[in-house]
Amino acid sequence: MSNPDLAVDCPRCGLRTARFVDHCRNCGYKLWPSSVLASAAFKSWRAANPGRMAASRFDLELPVEMDNTIDFEARAHQLGIHIFPNSNWPFLICFGALFLSLAAIPFEPVVRVSLAVIGGVIFLVGVVGWVIVEDVKIFPSDSAAAGHEAPH
Repeated sequence: MSNPDLAVDCPRCGLRTARFVDHCRNCGYKLWPSSVLASAAFKSWRAANPGRMAASRFDLELPVEMDNTIDFEARAHQLGIHIFPNSNWPFLICFGALFLSLAAIPFEPVVRVSLAVIGGVIFLVGVVGWVIVEDVKIFPSDSAAAGHEAPH
């Protein structure tokens, strides 16, 4: 219980093998009287320390937790790739185009005109929002204030 190792040296061949399996992986020497007893010993060994909960009976070392999160923006910047920021305006443009395409279906003239007007307004709001509103947020004006030098 107090031994933190998951691997032991086999008494017959001397090679390292998993501590809580009933046979040596190399020579087949019986390390435990039964696999039930080896499993019970492993469960009590793992319960003795909360840091051992990620271990398996067949491991030779305690598993190391690694942080696999990736900052794609930083990685792209490091590689010299420009990533355009996320935008909802293209969705609005497509939604407006849907209404405009529905206006092309031969419905009653009042329905077609109303669908065309609704679709045109939504489409234009999306284009203006994407081209003017978001473009100004992403690329602010480079004009220098009076008396100040422009940034290089």
